[in-house]
Amino acid sequence: MELLGRYINGNFKTTILSDGTKIRETEDNEFVPAFAENMDIKICNFCDMGCPFCHEGSTTDGKFGDILNEEFINTLHPYQEVALGGGDATSHPDLIPFLQKLKDRKVIVNMTVNQIHFEKKQELIRKLVDEKLIYGLGISLVNPTEKFIELIKKYPNAVIHVINGVLKPSDVQALENNNLKILILGYKHLRRGDDFYSEDYENIVVKQNWLYENLADIIEKFKVVSFDNLAIDQLNVRRLMSDDEWNEFYMGDDGTMTYYIDMVERKFARSSTAVFDKRYDLLDSVDDMFQKILSE
Repeated sequence: MELLGRYINGNFKTTILSDGTKIRETEDNEFVPAFAENMDIKICNFCDMGCPFCHEGSTTDGKFGDILNEEFINTLHPYQEVALGGGDATSHPDLIPFLQKLKDRKVIVNMTVNQIHFEKKQELIRKLVDEKLIYGLGISLVNPTEKFIELIKKYPNAVIHVINGVLKPSDVQALENNNLKILILGYKHLRRGDDFYSEDYENIVVKQNWLYENLADIIEKFKVVSFDNLAIDQLNVRRLMSDDEWNEFYMGDDGTMTYYIDMVERKFARSSTAVFDKRYDLLDSVDDMFQKILSE
């Protein structure tokens, strides 16, 4: 594994390897960061997929963020991580110069795309990966076809994103035992996600109950299974781990090492599910924004 970066952050040292492994080391009893390890950044609200559970409410009328001209980009630390998404992040007209700007600052970029865009825009995706403009590639699952599974195997750092309450047994059956990585996301009751939950409540709850009951078995059938904090809470992932495992793998509560930036609305918050009165106007420094989140 290649070393991507190593840096001091507050009272600990962070090492990041090319397969996405992150190692924190400290001589103290807790990790106290001076700056955020990672920011989840929304760069556009344009998307042509129309997913009924989209918590961002993205549409073909969605706007693009002015991603090349925000001052906070110039305050990012070397080897800080950003997770870019949308909307359809691949559709942003300034995507490549933006990624180049981040690469020049030695920022480690991960990006999430929809499966349909991933399949249709292979030339772009391959360019971004080969030129190391992005490292981690998240792919939101739509339909786990054999073609998709063979295609994703060509990307060692690809992670399939699935949603608790949307993922169904046939999806897992198609994906399992293929040495794949998946990230289970919690169901977000926001914008269209909240509307869809009201409309399809019974089916969503059935899928959530199924995933809860079968989670231990599912974990054994993938190379890596990870979770966002919302899924950890909804699925009570803690029940499946020893204290030592939990202490080793849990990366921290929302807002303790990470936070969310919306470059379309020019807001930042603890997470993408923050209530609207806990979203603040962008500041010119990523560190100033992080301190504001810590002070909530």
